[in-house]
Amino acid sequence: MITRGEMPLVRRVCVLAWAGAAVSWELSTPGRLVPSLATCAAFLLLATGCALHIRRELLGELRRSQEIAGAAQRALLRPLPGRIDGLTPAAAQLSASRGAAVGGDLYEVVPTAYGIRVVIGDVRGHGLPALGAAAAVLGAFREGAYDEPALDGVLRRMERALGRHVRDRARAEPDSAAAEEFVTVLLLQIAGDGTLLALNCGHPWPYLVRPAPVAEHCAARSRGAAPDPAPRSPDGLHSSARPAIEDRVRAAPGSPQILPLAGGETLPPLGVVPVPADMWPHACGELRPGETLFLYTDGAEDARDRAGRFFDLAGVLAQEAAATPTRMVAGVHAALLRHTGGRLADDVALLVLRNDRS
Repeated sequence: MITRGEMPLVRRVCVLAWAGAAVSWELSTPGRLVPSLATCAAFLLLATGCALHIRRELLGELRRSQEIAGAAQRALLRPLPGRIDGLTPAAAQLSASRGAAVGGDLYEVVPTAYGIRVVIGDVRGHGLPALGAAAAVLGAFREGAYDEPALDGVLRRMERALGRHVRDRARAEPDSAAAEEFVTVLLLQIAGDGTLLALNCGHPWPYLVRPAPVAEHCAARSRGAAPDPAPRSPDGLHSSARPAIEDRVRAAPGSPQILPLAGGETLPPLGVVPVPADMWPHACGELRPGETLFLYTDGAEDARDRAGRFFDLAGVLAQEAAATPTRMVAGVHAALLRHTGGRLADDVALLVLRNDRS
């Protein structure tokens, strides 16, 4: 059976075979050479016209498919506003499926009465097959974020929505792997004073990008004054990462700090086991004015080049620390494509939030 994706190749082969057969028949038929060459030229012109017509049809189908994919992407991952309650966001999404504009990664930022609530997630698998689960989970977040007073209530709504989607898909497609579908999710709540609360279900923790401190003039310090205290690590900094980061700060004074955050226990992904009944959000520090949160899906850190080397996300963030959120996303996006040669093994979502409050 010929699939829709194989039709363009079949058409081209048929046109070329028909033209080759016609030319061979004319040249092998006894008769004068000039009329035979003229007939061959006519056949070739006709074949060229048919090929150009088929090409125009294929380009039209491609444009329509791109328009449909763009509309689906805008409906699922809506463009973020330029500013949300003093925070400047930026985001990007890359699909690992060739020709697909959307995939299994999701993100959203919404201002609520309880603070700014953020979600980023990754559905098992990639490309169009993971789109249904991403839409179910993201739709539940967009409703629950405004109604639920606590983050655990939002997460339970997302779990129920995923469960309904899995059951419906299993009934409609008995032979599919819908029963094994799960989603990694990170929920954040950013209060007005920058305090961070988090619930993590198997998702990578974000990075806190702290800009380089401004050098202070020596004359501004009075004689005998105490030296500045060492940079304080935010609450929630992963204990295993703290010594390495502090050593790097001491070795390179005045450089930006890339701090991996962690806040409490990391739960299993949604859909693997039920969410615990005694679950509650954990504090993971604060986002101070001028600092940036960089959220991502595991497709970014797991990306490899041809030699098998992993993508150095923290190193790229250190180079882009002084950039605006939009330029930071674009810089990481470009570096990721250079590292992988444009061939991603998994979907990637990038989300940046900078605190521009005074």
